[in-house]
Amino acid sequence: MTDVIKTRQDGAVLEVILDRPKANAIDLATSRLMGETFQAFRDDPELRVAIISTAGDRFFSAGWDLKAAASGDPVDGDYGVGGFGGLQELRDLNKPVIAAVSGMAVGGGFELALSADLIIATNESSFALPEIKAGTLADAATCKLPKRIPYHVAMDLLLTGRWMDAEEAHRWGLVKEVVPVDELMERARECAQLLAGGPPLVHAAIKEVARAVESMSFQDAMSRIGKRQFATVDVLYDSEDYWEGAQAFVEQRDPVWQGR
Repeated sequence: MTDVIKTRQDGAVLEVILDRPKANAIDLATSRLMGETFQAFRDDPELRVAIISTAGDRFFSAGWDLKAAASGDPVDGDYGVGGFGGLQELRDLNKPVIAAVSGMAVGGGFELALSADLIIATNESSFALPEIKAGTLADAATCKLPKRIPYHVAMDLLLTGRWMDAEEAHRWGLVKEVVPVDELMERARECAQLLAGGPPLVHAAIKEVARAVESMSFQDAMSRIGKRQFATVDVLYDSEDYWEGAQAFVEQRDPVWQGR
């Protein structure tokens, strides 16, 4: 698409690569490009899974571009569709996204990784939220992180701004797995192809329900699912894929998912 945002498609998998030397920091223009890219991914019926990665091994992303801010980019400016980094506020993104994290994920870069459904990191990766040291709020991380890892661990990161290495991140369940640097993209692509071969309507239902039930009681959530009050669940239960799954089980064969 541009020199800053590159894409690569392999079947139903879209790779989105942020390439802004030296630290893959994100300014307003880059955020808007990322939002347009992920919006197009969301709306393309041929695409089922995305991988977000960045160029270089030292920084996954340093987050908000402070140099751009010093030059006039307002922190409350127009980040574009999907909010900062194009992912964290993108509505109805009901397809799996994998973050392939190499190097340091700092501040908004950490929040970008948190916007994905799965994180695969290298053994040289590290994570930090240094906003506290600048007297400001890591807003998306404050909302998300205490729901992803134990509360006291999340608060430790938020309140101190300390670094968490990949081994600790894996121990707390923040990342799916840790691999050597030279194996990161191979592993991310393997994972993406596995997901791309799965039932897309079920993936969509899982993502919508998981988002919605964060603010519901268990009983209310189950009632809404049973009454088909989630759009993706309603589509799933009336789909050809729903019957294909049952038929394939009876016939002891692999199902062929059509996404309809």
